[in-house]
Amino acid sequence: MSVVTRFAPSPTGRLHVGNIRTALHNFLFARKHGGTFILRIDDTDQERSTAEFDQAIRDDLDWMGLTPDKLVRQSERFDLYEREFQRLKDAGRVYACYETPEELDLRRKVLLGRSLPPVYERKPADAPVPEGRAPHWRFRLDHDAQIVFEDLIRGEQKFDPKLLSDPVVRREDGSWLYLLPSVIDDVDLGITHIVRGEDHVSNSAAQIQMFEALGAKPPKFAHEALLVAAEGKLSKRLGSYGAEHLRAEGVEPMAMLSVLARIGTSQPVEAVADLDQLAAGFDFAAFGRAPAHFDAKDVELVNARLLHALDFASVAERLPDNATEEDWLLLRSNLERLADFADWLPVLHGEVEPPELSHDERLLVKDAAVAAERLDWNAEPWKVLTSQLKESSGRRGRELFHPLRVALTGRDSGPEMAGMVARMGRDRAVRRLEAAAKR
Repeated sequence: MSVVTRFAPSPTGRLHVGNIRTALHNFLFARKHGGTFILRIDDTDQERSTAEFDQAIRDDLDWMGLTPDKLVRQSERFDLYEREFQRLKDAGRVYACYETPEELDLRRKVLLGRSLPPVYERKPADAPVPEGRAPHWRFRLDHDAQIVFEDLIRGEQKFDPKLLSDPVVRREDGSWLYLLPSVIDDVDLGITHIVRGEDHVSNSAAQIQMFEALGAKPPKFAHEALLVAAEGKLSKRLGSYGAEHLRAEGVEPMAMLSVLARIGTSQPVEAVADLDQLAAGFDFAAFGRAPAHFDAKDVELVNARLLHALDFASVAERLPDNATEEDWLLLRSNLERLADFADWLPVLHGEVEPPELSHDERLLVKDAAVAAERLDWNAEPWKVLTSQLKESSGRRGRELFHPLRVALTGRDSGPEMAGMVARMGRDRAVRRLEAAAKR
């Protein structure tokens, strides 16, 4: 069986970390098994769906490398939904209902007040039809067929259909709700595995009967524990943290994807450089049922690890034109964001502002300037310079190295100084030391 998965966002907003995780897991499962990953744009809500969000979703997926093998839009498939709806209607599996939302809400409260499950109560077939009221439509669950399925994460799931309300599948105005069009699409597109959040488990139970009513075998299901913020509850930040945020922050997409592939599993979070490697280790058997705790700090740490391991060829097009491989290899181990690289280039090839030093520190860097002028710059200048200054000044450790670092780079910390000093060259180093001594 060839694996076919799908990611089905509504184009009513940008992708955030929660639905990116869903997209990633569908992508990785399909990639691991040599299958097909489909992007289905759920744009049946014509009032809220926009072409701009449709494009933004596709752009974000492409930027992260999660490019689908196929794209479909529900707004282009209404004829198919109408035809299958009519088939279910003719078979008596969908039926008209006339209650108002207020009437339904009141009835739910009455049932709850009697300690009864708030399940929709079907009306007799000969019940009077309210004059002038358009119907909404419900799918008729088979109360005699116990719903049982094996979830790839949660194990065996059992539902008594008598304890489930017949789900509404179509509104009074003829517009569609999510459940039935999704099943019709899954049948038509040959979806083999549905990967989504655990909040859809009861929906899946109802949809299994919809698959069967349409004469189709239900797909396999994997219901993941929901993503929560590190502090333990869903937060607004999770709703805004996504591809758009990552781009603005200069974070590598693989940093977030490396985190999202593993949190909530028994596998360690690692800095993984490509999607094929992530896919190879992807396994639903490793997923737990506890909430998956997401912390943006983990993404930042993984991002730094990724940058430290990237070779020049993989980043050259995103670096300043004058950057060289030698520059990259020297600076990468100190980067947290790729954009930080450009901030360090002037340290190597430009000028820095002379720092404010104490009197004793100025004397030290003045001696350093004299010594640096005499050094053989082809023979480990930083090692030789600091060795001479240790002998002449008696200074050791931070007392020696920090004033020299600040005078030479304008920074309190950074990459190892041996490479920095060799790269900036004798003339630039001497000039900076002399300027710091005079300030």
